[in-house]
Amino acid sequence: MTVSFDSPLSSASRERSLRIKRGVGRAAGFLGKMARNPLTAIGGSIILLLLVVAMFAPLIAPYNPLVQDLENALSAPNAAHWFGTDEFGRDIFSRLVYGSRITLYIVLLVSVTVGPLGLLLGVTAGYFGGKVDMVLMRVTDIFISFPSLVLALAFVAALGPGLEHVVIAITLTAWPPIARLARAETLSLRQADFISAVRLQGASPVRVLWRHIVPLCLPSVIIRITMNMAGIILTAAGLGFLGLGAQPPEPEWGAMISSGRTYMMECWWVVTIPGLAILINSLAFNFLGDGLRDILDPRSE
Repeated sequence: MTVSFDSPLSSASRERSLRIKRGVGRAAGFLGKMARNPLTAIGGSIILLLLVVAMFAPLIAPYNPLVQDLENALSAPNAAHWFGTDEFGRDIFSRLVYGSRITLYIVLLVSVTVGPLGLLLGVTAGYFGGKVDMVLMRVTDIFISFPSLVLALAFVAALGPGLEHVVIAITLTAWPPIARLARAETLSLRQADFISAVRLQGASPVRVLWRHIVPLCLPSVIIRITMNMAGIILTAAGLGFLGLGAQPPEPEWGAMISSGRTYMMECWWVVTIPGLAILINSLAFNFLGDGLRDILDPRSE
């Protein structure tokens, strides 16, 4: 009789392969749920296309977005310039393609900054309560009491025009709703039986927050951030329209609308095409946020 013993290395390899298979299965199931919702599938496809366009902008754009060609200024859409040209003869399609990089830069940087900040403040206020909750929530109420665009304008005016200052300004105006959401989730969780059991076992408040409350708040926060991305795009475009965002000749979509508004009655494409880009991508993020809410929020089932 032959007895075989598995080495620790082979057991670890099998366990790793099983974890990979389970991860692939969860990812496939998640994508399948998204695909069953037509609007979510459309939104996800548009955002994926936006990412591809931003990554491969030098290969997709037929012209340099900054080079002027005054002989072809304000040309209508044609075979050479699919979306026409602006007042300096620059190809609008190429500028839209490169402008997607600026839009994604703002959206992603604001999202990865606002999410942890709002989540940290919200769970801290909700878990500890008392004076901590009162101070943090009063600060949150002060920020929420101002319209986000007006507050962002104030911050950019104080910091000065520029893309980095736009990111800072939008971040400072976008965290309060996420903090209030995380606080509400924490208030409903901190008296739960499993949290009480963890406390009785001697877990510190930091461990309770990090290991048990934060993971349960993450789905709601992710959904909120995804739905906030449309507002981030609109706020960034509004600041660019006012000349406080990316500075000329950078191809920022809001700045493109601002520079072309003088010619909008005779040359509709100068403002319509960038406006459609802002509209379509804002709707795509809203569609994706709705789909993520249906998938990640168990209360919606």
